[in-house]
Amino acid sequence: MADTENGTATPPPPAAAPQAPAKRDRTHYLYIAVIVAVLLGIAVGFAAPDFAKELKPVGTGFVNLIKMMISPIIFCTIVLGVGSVRKAAKIGKVGGLALGYFIVMSAVALAIGLVVGNILDPGSGMHLTEATKDVGQTAAKDAAEGPTDFVLGIIPTTLVSAFTQGEVLQTLLVALLVGFALQAMGRSGEPVLRGIEHIQKLVFRVLGMIMWAAPIGAFGAMAAVIGETGIDALKALATIMIGFYVTCALFVGVVLAVILRLATGFNIFALLKYLGREFLLILSTSSSESALPRLIAKMEHLGVSRPVVGITVPTGYSFNLDGTMIYLTMASLFIADAMDQPMSIGQQIGLLLFMMIASKGAAGVSGSGIAVLASGLQSHKPGLVDGVGLIIGIDRFMSEARALTNFAGNAVATLLIGTWTGEVDRDRVRRVLAGELPFDERTLLDSDDTAGQDDVPAPRDGGPTLEKEPVGA
Repeated sequence: MADTENGTATPPPPAAAPQAPAKRDRTHYLYIAVIVAVLLGIAVGFAAPDFAKELKPVGTGFVNLIKMMISPIIFCTIVLGVGSVRKAAKIGKVGGLALGYFIVMSAVALAIGLVVGNILDPGSGMHLTEATKDVGQTAAKDAAEGPTDFVLGIIPTTLVSAFTQGEVLQTLLVALLVGFALQAMGRSGEPVLRGIEHIQKLVFRVLGMIMWAAPIGAFGAMAAVIGETGIDALKALATIMIGFYVTCALFVGVVLAVILRLATGFNIFALLKYLGREFLLILSTSSSESALPRLIAKMEHLGVSRPVVGITVPTGYSFNLDGTMIYLTMASLFIADAMDQPMSIGQQIGLLLFMMIASKGAAGVSGSGIAVLASGLQSHKPGLVDGVGLIIGIDRFMSEARALTNFAGNAVATLLIGTWTGEVDRDRVRRVLAGELPFDERTLLDSDDTAGQDDVPAPRDGGPTLEKEPVGA
């Protein structure tokens, strides 16, 4: 257009530079491949059971690769969270709330399993053989010796042995000690925090690479369990298995859904959809530990602060085992009925309270439920230990429901604890659950986004800050 003062033409404003197209997320192909691999594994398990059993190391190998990354991820997350928080009392508040919530929810899960187990009465008509007796006695011997051993087991042999032994609670203890030490160092600890932040990025990148082996691991794991179990065992024990799955579904879809809605206002089904890939991974590997690193990354991305995620998620994997509580209840009642040794309500409550303590530390590894079950029966009613073998045939399928329920319970717990401590960016949670802020599947980290990590150094700044006040402070 013309300039009104000198009559010269004013050049048009330069056109905006075209934005580079966003990189397409190709990881959805990975999870389609996982679904296909699971279906192929089921087919191979039925068609060639002997060959399918030989594939078990394939699934075990993939789970071991994931477990290899758990300790460094927990360490980095907790150290960054605790070390960057100005007030140590905040960590104590988060931990206290988390443990109190875990105890209450464990009791609720036990009560639900107790009611359903007494209503279903699924053990009638089962027959005990010599083979099943041997299985029960072996499982009892392999179980943990008692609460004292559990407490002493939290203390690692050396400062680094927690990483080499893969113990979640030992790693949690070491990370808390290092985090509090860095917190006390103040400014002089900032270079260490920056270094750990870079290590965390590296660890998550390695995890992203490992995830591409998920279809192979899912195929081997599913083929092996179908080959070992067969259709006959499923038919014979369908009542207890279906009853357990329905109970777990009701616990998540009703109990946890109501608690989450009342406490936060968020819809649990939107949260479960957001964690859909993790549920698929757990379903295919039958271990909630396979999704633990991704849960840490996703809850931070969701908008929960890093200190809350770092404390709640690892602790919940040992203390918030809702699915395991329901399993122990229903399995105990099933075995008692099957052996014609029904327990009174008083005996049931005493046994299950012991199991609630014994189960702590039996986090998402497939098969840990059997060991805890056998240990509890051995201590309170030895005559029922032989009956553990009755349920061993379908334990793997029940392990999947346990792991899925435990995982859902820990995701809900993290969001709840974050809300109660004022450590959640509620607007970000709404946007993430609505799909407006997709999770970066390539790095598993928000390298340019510190939302939900209020006490954590911002990557783009290049360093930590100890002055920043937490959300809701």
